[in-house]
Amino acid sequence: MNNKVLKVHPADNVIVALIDLKKNEEVWYENKQFVIQKDIAAKHKFAEKDFSVGDEIIMYGVLVGKAQSPIAKGEWITTFNVKHASSEYNLGQRNLDWQIPDIKEYENQSFMGFHRKDGSVGTANYWIVLPMVFCENRNLDIMKSALVDELGYGIKQKYKSQTLKLIELYKAGKTIEELLNSDIEISNTENKSQLFQNVDGVKFLNHDMGCGGTRQDAQALCGLLAGYITHPNVAGATVLSLGCQNAQYEMLQEEIEKRGGLYDKPVFFLEQQQIGTEEALIKQAIKQTFGGLILANTFVREPAPLSKLIIGLECGGSDGFSGISANPAIGYTSDMLVALGGTVILSEFPELCGVEQELSDRCVDVEKAEKFIHLMRRYNSKAIEAGSGFDMNPSPGNIKDGLITDAIKSAGAAKKGGTSPVTDVLDYPEKVTKKGLNLLCTPGNDVESTTAEVGSGATIVLFTTGLGTPTGNPIAPVIKIASNTRLAEKMADIIDINTGLITEGKETIPETGKRILDFVIAAASGKQEVKSISNGQDDFIAWKRGVSL
Repeated sequence: MNNKVLKVHPADNVIVALIDLKKNEEVWYENKQFVIQKDIAAKHKFAEKDFSVGDEIIMYGVLVGKAQSPIAKGEWITTFNVKHASSEYNLGQRNLDWQIPDIKEYENQSFMGFHRKDGSVGTANYWIVLPMVFCENRNLDIMKSALVDELGYGIKQKYKSQTLKLIELYKAGKTIEELLNSDIEISNTENKSQLFQNVDGVKFLNHDMGCGGTRQDAQALCGLLAGYITHPNVAGATVLSLGCQNAQYEMLQEEIEKRGGLYDKPVFFLEQQQIGTEEALIKQAIKQTFGGLILANTFVREPAPLSKLIIGLECGGSDGFSGISANPAIGYTSDMLVALGGTVILSEFPELCGVEQELSDRCVDVEKAEKFIHLMRRYNSKAIEAGSGFDMNPSPGNIKDGLITDAIKSAGAAKKGGTSPVTDVLDYPEKVTKKGLNLLCTPGNDVESTTAEVGSGATIVLFTTGLGTPTGNPIAPVIKIASNTRLAEKMADIIDINTGLITEGKETIPETGKRILDFVIAAASGKQEVKSISNGQDDFIAWKRGVSL
């Protein structure tokens, strides 16, 4: 790799600009000279050779598009001259060879986690409050206002001081212009001390489902909620129900049993139409939650092998460097964890378009390969029926920063899964039960997918971003990994790890992958602050099975 351009795969016929390139600038790669035809921003690509209409565009070694007009050597690859295209895929042969990384320095390492009776180990210890139906969201909000700050779990409100100062200036007769130009110092408010030292927080999982949809929607919701209740990071739960909704408590109990049951984990169920008044419901819910927190506080962190970690792999706000730096880096981390006997989850099926053949061939048996192919084809067909398709997945931000087709985006996104065999294929909201690399059917939507990965069992999430995405989760640390140094410096308040050193030629993918695993171990042990947690980024969106790209 030189300092200006990079060819990702030997079979590629496009080259990535690592820095901004100017029109008529001469650049060299592998003893070949290229004259840049137009200004090309970093992260974008240019043609390695002349293309005619219909010629295939290859990147990451796979088909990612076709030329829609003649493209000259050195010309910028854009949405105007290239259209999405991807290869057909079918049930192929098993290809289970993989690049097993060196893990000697990690074989005897452990993390400090919360051991549960079912043998799982959490990276955190939360109590959750969740509604069976959206009608109970208001009651959750009331409980939250009554409990969170008083128990010492409130987020520092640094902007209250700004509002108070603006009120003061307004009362003093200042104009709007004077208010806008005022230099107001922002200061944090002091939180109350945390009452339960071994409990990381009380989290409220508001959602907009449970009634008004299909019975299948209700079943999927109950499966997701059961995944959170039985999650290793959760000590217990308070469940509020209205009573007349589709998502009944019996359905939730059925889904809990599918995931192995509660193993004496306390769960308090309260139904408003049975109890009566809002006041009676909330008084009882607060008392039971407080009692649950006393029980949750008896858990302490203890050593656990790294094989007990379950890592979700996610990306959002991706850019043209995501598939070159951040995604391959966590792919290496993924391979390391698999080699150590751990578990990883790769999701976002609309962002696996074009790499289906490789992933299906990596499935350990034909049954799992067939399930993956079925889920991909069914999902894409539903998107087409709705007037869309996987080809419409890239967002305006993706396209602006070099991901001009879904296949380009997907080929880079799939790098998060490393090279290990696929041990299982899961349909939302199934629980992970097998060690190794798991494929989970979810949308590409950041929050829906992250919510689903954690619901399937991920105890920590590695989330790569090239543009800057503040997604978090109520119960699992979501570690934000920047694909480029500019982003890491610009949005330092949400970024935990910078992988921009890879494209700058200062660090290798294995070196970065190991650095990420070190961070994961510290975060899983409660020793490393994760920005999504300190920022109170508790995003939770249940996927209503339909078309969401």
